[in-house]
Amino acid sequence: MLNPDSALNSVSSYVYGTTRLGDESIPFDDRVAIAKEAINNGVWIHTSDQYGEALKVLNHAIRESRVPNQFFKVGWESVDQIRQSMISQLETIGLGEMTVGQLCLGGGLAAAFRDGDDAAFELNELKSEGRVDSFVLEVFPWISHVPYEALSKGHASKLIDALIFYLNPLQRFVTNELWDLIVKQQFPVVAMRTVCGGDIRSLVSRDNYIGGRAREVRPLFDRSGCSTWTEFCVRFVKGFPFVLTTVGSTARGENLNEFLSIRLEDVEPLPADIHEELLALQRKWSDEVDRHAEPWTM
Repeated sequence: MLNPDSALNSVSSYVYGTTRLGDESIPFDDRVAIAKEAINNGVWIHTSDQYGEALKVLNHAIRESRVPNQFFKVGWESVDQIRQSMISQLETIGLGEMTVGQLCLGGGLAAAFRDGDDAAFELNELKSEGRVDSFVLEVFPWISHVPYEALSKGHASKLIDALIFYLNPLQRFVTNELWDLIVKQQFPVVAMRTVCGGDIRSLVSRDNYIGGRAREVRPLFDRSGCSTWTEFCVRFVKGFPFVLTTVGSTARGENLNEFLSIRLEDVEPLPADIHEELLALQRKWSDEVDRHAEPWTM
């Protein structure tokens, strides 16, 4: 259940991911234009100073349009590091406060959150300082034990309002144990990487784990009756009532329009048999591959 005071209660059903805004091979003005289009359509944005020139592009877009609600990635191992990450990014983009801080916890701070130690909850001071409204926690398979322990012990919601991780038909980047606990508790989730970086027709040709999974999922897509891969992906996450929104990145106007037109609140979940077959595949992939992956190798 989402905290009634959380800023996430008003999150848009699609969040514009800004990874591609950092791509300097795309003309700067073109990147500003698509950022403005997303902002003017009322969607939230997801950004980070890790995305090249993304904050610079957004600074221009905001000055020429309006201020959107935002997710910022912030980290790492101390409250002061996270505070400085916030200050630096807000100054670059030209804002005074961020809507949601996506906590990328490491070291002792991750351990403190896992164990429920006061050191982790000192992060709430950043809310009192007016730097951020809400926090979500970034999760990958190799750090799933941290939120698993925090959720099991019942103290996760003292700091965070939701978990955020890759969740699409080809990626469910939490371990099976954590996923089962999320489902049991109906703990809120922000689903990242809506379409897994492409279209099913191109993903099947990749010579990596994504390509192998796409080849397994392609028959399910063909049976689903969905007209596009985007529709299939959005309808997949619609099958989880605890998913608040989905985050997808693009620098192409036609792709942005497709994201905007397929609204999470309007679609129906995938047919039950296809949804269950996807869940079974994801359990297999998690046990066979994801849980054994070295950090940042997937």
